[in-house]
Amino acid sequence: MRFWLKIFTYSILVFFLIFNVTSVIVIERNHGKILTREINNALSQNMNIHSSVDAILPVVLIYDSEQYEENVLANIAKAFVGKVGDEGVYMTIKDDKGKSVYNNTDFEMSMNRAETEKLKTNEIRYILRDVGNRTILFTSNLTEINRKIYTFTYMKDITSVYRERMDQYQFYLKVDIVACSAYMMIMFIVSRRLTTPIHRLIRTAQFIAAGAFYERAESRSKDEIGVLANNFNIMASVIEDKIKDLERLNREKQLFIDNFTHELKTPLTSIIGYADYLRTAKTDATQLLDGLNVILSEGKRLESLSFKLMNLIMLEGTEYPMEDMDICSILAEIKPAMEMKAREKRIAIKTSCESARLPLEKDLMKILIFNLVDNAIKASSECQSIVIRTFRQGADCILEIEDEGMGIESEHLDRIFEPFYMTDKARTRRNNGAGLGLSICQSIATLHNAVISVRSLPEQGTTFSIAFSRRGAAL
Repeated sequence: MRFWLKIFTYSILVFFLIFNVTSVIVIERNHGKILTREINNALSQNMNIHSSVDAILPVVLIYDSEQYEENVLANIAKAFVGKVGDEGVYMTIKDDKGKSVYNNTDFEMSMNRAETEKLKTNEIRYILRDVGNRTILFTSNLTEINRKIYTFTYMKDITSVYRERMDQYQFYLKVDIVACSAYMMIMFIVSRRLTTPIHRLIRTAQFIAAGAFYERAESRSKDEIGVLANNFNIMASVIEDKIKDLERLNREKQLFIDNFTHELKTPLTSIIGYADYLRTAKTDATQLLDGLNVILSEGKRLESLSFKLMNLIMLEGTEYPMEDMDICSILAEIKPAMEMKAREKRIAIKTSCESARLPLEKDLMKILIFNLVDNAIKASSECQSIVIRTFRQGADCILEIEDEGMGIESEHLDRIFEPFYMTDKARTRRNNGAGLGLSICQSIATLHNAVISVRSLPEQGTTFSIAFSRRGAAL
């Protein structure tokens, strides 16, 4: 069952139940009040009759005549019924022998008179009895005159009281039909309007499930449904961002695999080709040496590639213990190795180090600095210089490696940290590179909660900057 139909159905049921129960209670309460008033009036009239008989009793006793007694009692009854002047008012007077002294009823009296059984003097009883299509209220009492017992029965037709109750039920039934019809129309409109935002949410969820992650739910109200729509939109935005991240990661992984396959293919082709040539062709010592040198060079390239891939894989999701140490001491340890590598191109390595203690992993920092310096050496020409400096900048400690080399075109700057990305593939392969060094540097910087950035101009040099947060560091 649809939600709007549930609201509509349940509200109609509750309204119908409450309205009808309330109507029944009101009708029965009014009927009870009227019936009680009629009973009290009948009892009061019966008591008045009894008082009238008591008042005339001394005169009756003087005459001491049965005929006179009956005439007096009949006259009292006639006078009383005539005084009331209401249609449907009846009286009967009977003596203890069952003789009727007075009777103005127009219906047949029941033989079963439960209200008169074991009735005591000065006691009044009443009973409601259906006579044909009428409801009669019977009130009875006893009076003793000259050692004779007379039964007085005052009766009143109260059919109108029950007819009034039935009329009220019929009226309330008509009101019930009108009220329920009007309420159904109102609740139909209200329930549809209340559930319209939910339908929008359902439709938006269906679009998102079908792949339209840009879809958003309309939010016009500030009630709970409006809050739900806002939270739904926030959730959809988060999902859209996550899907985009997953798609990007998937593309990067596929690109990584493609590049890795391509990087493996080139040296393996050379190795297999030269090995097959040396195995099948007649070669002299010079050709053999040249072929072995190519195989050795390509093998070292594969070895370098495997080591860099191993480093890149191990850096992903791995935690390393950090120790507070002076970054200048790390630079001092690896400076001789960097100078030895730079000596081949007669490149000078200059350092300017401001002491700063930071939480670092020593071996990873060596890899980071050495990779950046190695890239700077490869990008530099002979007799140029490379500057390594550390300094404070606000709350950060900055490590910079600056060269005077060929620089990087601006369109490449956003992608140089991607695995296997090479701005100059020919030069990179000539230097046994695979485009993994900067990816490793970025991963190491991330492990140290540092931010690595680059500034470069073609033919003017490149500067790599790593900003270490001063928080938690003793400077």
